[in-house]
This record gives sequence, C-alpha cells and structure tokens, in this order.
Amino acid sequence: MTSTGGAPAAAWLTGGSGHIPLVVSREAARREAELELTKGEYHQHDPNLLQRAVGHILGWIGHLFDKASGVAPGGRVGVIVVLVAVLALLGALWWRLGAPRRTVRAPDGAALFDDAPRSAADNRAAAEAHAAAEHWTEAAKERMRAIVRALEERALLAPRPGRTAAEAAAEAGRSLPPYADRLRTAATSFDAVAYGSRTADRALYQRLRDLDADLERAKPDMGAPSEATAVGGPPA
Repeated sequence: MTSTGGAPAAAWLTGGSGHIPLVVSREAARREAELELTKGEYHQHDPNLLQRAVGHILGWIGHLFDKASGVAPGGRVGVIVVLVAVLALLGALWWRLGAPRRTVRAPDGAALFDDAPRSAADNRAAAEAHAAAEHWTEAAKERMRAIVRALEERALLAPRPGRTAAEAAAEAGRSLPPYADRLRTAATSFDAVAYGSRTADRALYQRLRDLDADLERAKPDMGAPSEATAVGGPPA
C-alpha cells in the first residue's frame, strides 16, 4: 500500500533506508505529532486575533485583581468595596463640579455680546433668573452684559459690535473715573468665567449686581467726553 501524501513522512521515519523501524523513538514521535497538529483541520475553531487580545487583557486584569486582593483587607470583597467607594466619590465630584472645563486664555477679540442685541432690562432679567436657580456663572455673564448695555443706553458708550469686556471697562472708566477700577475688575472676572476655567459664585454675582446699581446712580465726569460723544454719538 502506497500513498503519495505519506511518502515524505515514511521517508523521514525510515531515515531514507526504506525500512520502517519497529520502535519509533520518543523524539521522533513528538516531532511527528507536532507536524500533524500544524494541519489546518486542527485549528478551525481557534479564537481569532481579537479574541486572543481580549483574553490576554482580561487575564491581565484578573492577575492584577488577584494581587490586589492578596494585600487588601478582606481579600476580594475588600477590593470591591474600595472600588465602589472610589467610583461613588468620583460620581459625587462630577455631580458637584460638573464636567471639567478646558482652561483657555480669553481671546483678544472675544466679544462681550454673542447673540442678538437685547436691552439692559432684558439682560438684568436673565441674570436674576439664573441667580434664582443658583446658576452663578450664567448670572454673572448676563449681569456684566447688562452693565455695558446700560452704559450704551445712557450714551456713555457708543454701541459697537464685537466690543470686549476689557474695552468697555476702559472706555467707560474715562467717563466714570471713580468706577474705573471696579469696571476693570468686573471685566477681568467676566473673561475668567466666560473664557477661562473659573466658576462664578454668589459673591461675584453680588459684586456685579452692586456695581450695576451704583453705575445707574453715577453721574459722568462732564470734563471728560464720553466715548459715545467722541465718535459722534448722542450726548449723555
């Protein structure tokens, strides 16, 4: 009985002599078994590359978990308790502080008003609504916009699209010198909460609210022309 497929194996077993030995050595049997197991029919149900990778990762995680449980009080139960406590703490921080905000520098040309023009009264109403809900960041931004809009309505500032908070504070400070420092501080706070990582609070909003009220009662310095008059706007 002959077989073309078995000829190479037979030649290897006989060492080329044509005589198959009665006793095959252990090493020869091992190599013959390894050669046989390389055939495709033995690997049809093997896991694919992704499955093997997932298996290695899960095994690595399990190994770390076993090591941690070996040193943690209470073993595996202790590790689970610690993990639950950490997740609960992270969830509480996320709920209290909100999603992390990317820290950015206020752009030099960042406009104070980013929507359709509204009156100072509209901005104040929006600010109070946000404050009632304790949304201090939005309340502070709306109050700063109300301050600038009110100065425009009084012709102490000429309405100008694209004006920044810093520009508005500098221009208004020339007509209202006693309030120049407070206006500059308010503009800096606005930039910090609108474009930076700062979160406004009740105290910041109250300072802006007080400044708004004080400016409503303030009389401009008649010796220094207002910015509106300087560009041909209506007199105060």
